[in-house]
Amino acid sequence: MEVKVPEIGESIVEALVANWIVEDGAEVAQDEIICELETDKVNVELPADASGILHIKVKAGETVDIGTVIATIDEDAGGTKESETKESETKESRDKGSKDQESEDKESRDQESEDKESRDQKSGESAPAINPAAKKLAREKQIDLAEVEGSGRAGRITVEDVQKAVETSKKSAPQAGEKGQEAETSTAKPADKADKADKSASEQPAEESERPVTREAMTPIRQRIAERLLQARQQTAMLTTFNEADMSWVKKLRSRHQKHFTEKHGIKLGLMSFFVKSCIKALQEYPAVNARIDGTDIVYHHYYDIGIAVGTDRGLVVPILRDADQLTFAEIEQQIAELASRAQSRKLTLAELEGGTFTISNGGIYGSLLSTPLINPPQCGVLGMHAIQDRAVVHDGEIVVRPIMNLALSYDHRLIDGREAVGFLKLIKEYIEDPSELFLEL
Repeated sequence: MEVKVPEIGESIVEALVANWIVEDGAEVAQDEIICELETDKVNVELPADASGILHIKVKAGETVDIGTVIATIDEDAGGTKESETKESETKESRDKGSKDQESEDKESRDQESEDKESRDQKSGESAPAINPAAKKLAREKQIDLAEVEGSGRAGRITVEDVQKAVETSKKSAPQAGEKGQEAETSTAKPADKADKADKSASEQPAEESERPVTREAMTPIRQRIAERLLQARQQTAMLTTFNEADMSWVKKLRSRHQKHFTEKHGIKLGLMSFFVKSCIKALQEYPAVNARIDGTDIVYHHYYDIGIAVGTDRGLVVPILRDADQLTFAEIEQQIAELASRAQSRKLTLAELEGGTFTISNGGIYGSLLSTPLINPPQCGVLGMHAIQDRAVVHDGEIVVRPIMNLALSYDHRLIDGREAVGFLKLIKEYIEDPSELFLEL
């Protein structure tokens, strides 16, 4: 039986074989998780469709297209849970013929390697693994990827490789000029070598590099994050407005009702539920902040799917609270905790990451005092929360110490005017400083 990379989503065309949970040649049971795949959006655990002996075809760390056969399962050699007789025969066969099996596996791998080399030599039949961003850049710069040598893992073509090819094509000149340049290199003085230090490690022979470096391929999800952040900068007219909120009432409410809230709902009352509720009330007042631009049209959303930015060891992900306006404080806290847990364990599904009409990012949990959060296109707004600090402020003509949080709203100025952005953030401030309005629905 062949183990193929399954279809994960319409926009996902390739996946990284991140980790083999079961070793090559080991016996697997049906529905047992054997492999972890990583895409530019989600991680997927791949189960075995049958019981048998697993033979790995694609090593961990390689990126392959959707539908690629990455392993096979020899059903005749396994199935111990189905038949005691087959179990005995399989075990005895493995004990007696382990060397023969290893030899066969080696021959099989060698044959696959030869087949792969043969396929690579035929440019029309197969192409090397290519980063999506590199493919896009090559198309824009009219670079033939068949002539580009990949420097990434397993020969993967990176953006840097394409950029190098672009520079080479620009510098194309008569060979005499190139030879003259080589002659200058061979007689270069120490000062010339210092100039070369600015070049990347891939452009230098290993023996000339005196400083230790480590090169590793960007994971698909990190590539996607980079692409989205660059998109936010290049394709939106982003502007940020700031304000600050006195957190005294929220802190008092949490302190006063925390024990009873936790006992009743099984989860603590956090800050995020107050901000989700405040944002929804403000979005209802300023619908443009909950909208998006589609060509020359403005699409107003009459629902509130709030994205909650979650930091993980593989980058920032933004799972969505669906129909957040219909959730209670407890339900918001419970869903955020569940989504954060699934994000850390890489269990989020594609459906839990897609969509969203507005995003909240809490940099305060990392100690950030002030920042300008980036919009998550095609959304037009994102709220940034920050750390709470005791500050001296003037209240009723007196200087008092209050817990203050800086708030930042980044918005797309193409759709949202400054008046709306400032009013939106001011309204959030008012709801946070007097949460009673949230409960009374004023």
